[in-house]
Amino acid sequence: MTLADLTKLSVGLIGTAHVVVTTDHLATKVGSGDAPVFASPMLIAIMEAASVKCVESLLPIGHQSLGMRVDVTHTSPTPLGLTVTATAELTEVSGRKLTFVVKAHDGIEQIGSGTHTRIVVDTARFLSRLAVKSPPRT
Repeated sequence: MTLADLTKLSVGLIGTAHVVVTTDHLATKVGSGDAPVFASPMLIAIMEAASVKCVESLLPIGHQSLGMRVDVTHTSPTPLGLTVTATAELTEVSGRKLTFVVKAHDGIEQIGSGTHTRIVVDTARFLSRLAVKSPPRT
């Protein structure tokens, strides 16, 4: 297996993602609680999206990054209708492993922060490994 050329990735790259909080993003909808607030799983999803936007266009053709670790603290509630903006800053490139500092803000205050780790994979190789685990279609 040849190593992917990740020389276009450098510490300090930043990606962002935005979402307007709708009922589909609430804890009550996704099963993460009874409060009508932006759900922690949605916070993690937007932080991952910001990380993807940070690096995906710089990866070699035929490669992508996959999330493998999330360590996030959700510190403040966000009601329906506000826009959540997540930022991801690439802080380390170690072989195929990418580490990001992630933060999210709802336009009023920071609502969460933490770290996220992704791994760069050869898409075709990954999909072939996945196919082995997939049940046969009937």
